[in-house]
Amino acid sequence: MLRESTISLFLFFFLCCHADPECTRVSPLVDLEFDFKMVQHQLRGRIKVLDDCSFRVSQFDMLSGSDVHWWGALAPDLDNLTNGFVISDHRLNQTFANSTFVVRLLNNVTWSMIQVLAVWDRPTGSDFGHIVLEELANVTEASPAPAPAGGDGKGKGEVRIHTEPTMFENCKVLSDNFRLRWSLNVGEDSIEIGLEAATGIMNYMAFGWANPNNTGSELMVGADVAVAGFKEDGLPFVDDFFITKYSECVTDSNGSSEGVCPDSIYVGPDRVGLVNNTELIFGQRKDGVTFVRYRRPLSKVDGKYDHPVDPLANMTVIWAMGKIRPPDTLQHHYLPQNHGGLPSQNFGHLVLNVSEHVNDCHGPLDAEDKEDQDVIIADGKVPLVVSTGPALHYPNPPNPERVLYINKKESPVLRVERGVPVTFSIQAGHDVAFYVTSDPIGGNATVRNLTETIYAGGPEAHGVVASPKELVWAPNRNTPDKLYYHSLFEPKMGWRVEVVDGGLSDMYNNSVLLDDQQVTFFWTLSKDSSIFIAARGEKKSGYLAIGFGSGMVNTYAYVGWIDDNGLGRVDTYWIDGKDAKSIHHTHENLTYVRCRTENGIITLEFTRPLDPSCDRSIRPECSNIIDPTTPLKVVWAMGARWSNENLSNMNMHSVTSSRAINVLLMRGSAEAEQDLLPVLAVHGFMMFLAWGMLLPGGILAARYLKHLKGDGWYKIHVYLQYSGLVIVLLALLFAVAELRGFYVTSPHVKFGIAAIFFACIQPVNACLRPPKPNNGEHPSLKRVIWEYFHIIVGRTAFVLGLAALFSGMKHLEERYGEENANGLILAMVVWFVLGAFIVFYLEYRERQRVRGRIFGRSNWVLGNAEEDDSLDLLSPSRAHAEKESQTSATMEVQLEPLNR
Repeated sequence: MLRESTISLFLFFFLCCHADPECTRVSPLVDLEFDFKMVQHQLRGRIKVLDDCSFRVSQFDMLSGSDVHWWGALAPDLDNLTNGFVISDHRLNQTFANSTFVVRLLNNVTWSMIQVLAVWDRPTGSDFGHIVLEELANVTEASPAPAPAGGDGKGKGEVRIHTEPTMFENCKVLSDNFRLRWSLNVGEDSIEIGLEAATGIMNYMAFGWANPNNTGSELMVGADVAVAGFKEDGLPFVDDFFITKYSECVTDSNGSSEGVCPDSIYVGPDRVGLVNNTELIFGQRKDGVTFVRYRRPLSKVDGKYDHPVDPLANMTVIWAMGKIRPPDTLQHHYLPQNHGGLPSQNFGHLVLNVSEHVNDCHGPLDAEDKEDQDVIIADGKVPLVVSTGPALHYPNPPNPERVLYINKKESPVLRVERGVPVTFSIQAGHDVAFYVTSDPIGGNATVRNLTETIYAGGPEAHGVVASPKELVWAPNRNTPDKLYYHSLFEPKMGWRVEVVDGGLSDMYNNSVLLDDQQVTFFWTLSKDSSIFIAARGEKKSGYLAIGFGSGMVNTYAYVGWIDDNGLGRVDTYWIDGKDAKSIHHTHENLTYVRCRTENGIITLEFTRPLDPSCDRSIRPECSNIIDPTTPLKVVWAMGARWSNENLSNMNMHSVTSSRAINVLLMRGSAEAEQDLLPVLAVHGFMMFLAWGMLLPGGILAARYLKHLKGDGWYKIHVYLQYSGLVIVLLALLFAVAELRGFYVTSPHVKFGIAAIFFACIQPVNACLRPPKPNNGEHPSLKRVIWEYFHIIVGRTAFVLGLAALFSGMKHLEERYGEENANGLILAMVVWFVLGAFIVFYLEYRERQRVRGRIFGRSNWVLGNAEEDDSLDLLSPSRAHAEKESQTSATMEVQLEPLNR
């Protein structure tokens, strides 16, 4: 073993120190050292130019690619790198771990031809990392080093080095997924620290010095740590924290804070800049690995919340990583949550002397989930809007300045399902021809003398916002699992398409995007009075919640998350306030419950009855009734972490819908929540005008206006009754047109239809009215039956009309959240009570007027006494003739006593 190591060491020094005898040392780059700029695949390393035809690579880390080469180009932009050239036959098709080797240039390649030295993956056109030699040749940073053996002594004692922020002097492995890097600068009283972890994008990394006065299990209390990670907008951050208690940061009603809190919380916002001793230098998120570099002082620190670092002493340090809670309405800082997990995996401590050289990091971190791009899951019924925007976080550099956006997301991974047609609404401009291709680079592979298969789109697939181009693509069973969407006119504007077997879109009949297009809501109505529901987030989160209600308060919520054991959970809650104490766990009858996460995206599914069969007075969830004929108000929320026990303000959402969406379950569509729909408001007013004013007015006219001369009472009666009936029918048509359907399920609709049916019978009944018997004759059987039928139908119609009015107001309150519904109901009650008093008064006056008369059989029909029984409500002439006949007969009776 010792002999093999000696031979390897000898070969290394021979390659490094003995230049090729055929190569000269004329190039100004000779003896210069450069660090690679990491772009992808966790590439990290340093090169030193040995002579005009070779260079040495050291500390080289890289995740493997498909066909990777040493690459030369004139500039680091897309066009130049794409049109670059291979500079060496040394291939890099493997994973490298802290490797050192010498690379020889091709015979026809010289340093003067290479302005940019890159590591390039040819099939995907990917830049793993590069060095801009021309710009860095004049760097001024120097470090002493001996002249190369065999040289002429020129430049002896000086090797100029360009460093990148990803390179450090030391590296320490804290866990399998967490590394600490640092470089010490005692002269400037500072230390630069790099925290690197293969963790989720919503997770934090923490590192710091323990309180030297604490030992054992108390190391965490009193520790001075830095917490680093990435914000929701994709920018890195680092903040100075001080730990006072084994808990997450909590602020009480007096403003006092304890737990793992930023220094600024303890001292107030006016001294934030004075107590935060961390200075962010650099941060990046590549291949599922978070990296943040920051600087902190060694001795010149705040003595209360920061510990000085003795560079020569062995000091205890602590570290942890876990989920972070973004700022919300209660807290304005990014706060770490309980890391959980096992020691040496998610947290730990060790003794560290920062002046001692350490490098036990062998190889790059290889994250399980390397994809940070948003994922758009195509739905066959919702078009995908294709537009363009600035390249901010393009996943496969180099790239143009403008790239494709889908549903306002930058170059997301597009996931489609076989057998489900996908509709694209192309609004990217006429200079962008959208197409789906087998070529990872796009931009028309034939230009690069390559072949490609186009699955959708092409030169004609372009449009603008005012006139979008619609493109429909239906993947089938022969469609490959991986494709790409790009522009035919320019390469690398799009990204990857994942083709999978059928999923939610095949399983559910309907789907809509909820507010802000962050959550997709799926449902299918079942014939057994149940509903199948699913919801899927369109961004990574720790939990996903949907609620049935207009907002956070008074909402029935369904929360899906993955617990600490990796199991998917869906729980139900009733929320009646805006704090954690207002979230009440319920026990709805859910079946077929599933919750899963894929690339950080939560999907929850469950089945529930439309009308729960339980006691509403005992269990609040029993009032959670879904009426398919009325809009279902749906809201959503996402957050970093959820727990089914001990809910606190830590479980507050970090992002939520700005408003409710009305999901029309029967129609399979959705619309933004509004106040009471204007057409429905008109419907309600017209119904009140008819049943509350016109139709009762017609009845009262027939009953109490007989004493008027002529047939005035008759005209008032007929006009009011027919006007009321016409308004009722128009109001019905308005409601049916607005709701785009006729659904007889709610009590309001049932009462209304019944009232309209009986009201429409009355005009038909009037046409079939049997003749009145002559004076002294008994009425026929038909006449008696008709009179009773007219009485029963008229009174029934009026009672049902009143029931429809009041049930409509109750329906308004329950389903449309109209805050003034109770006031409107009270006003309507007062109106009808007042009407009842008027009827009593008029009846009293009528009885006073006819007192002394002897009445025979009562023929009151909808308010008509026998004195008008001979009138035909549909024939004014006939009614007038019969009225004159009746009047003359009465006059004969009155004249008899005068003759005596």
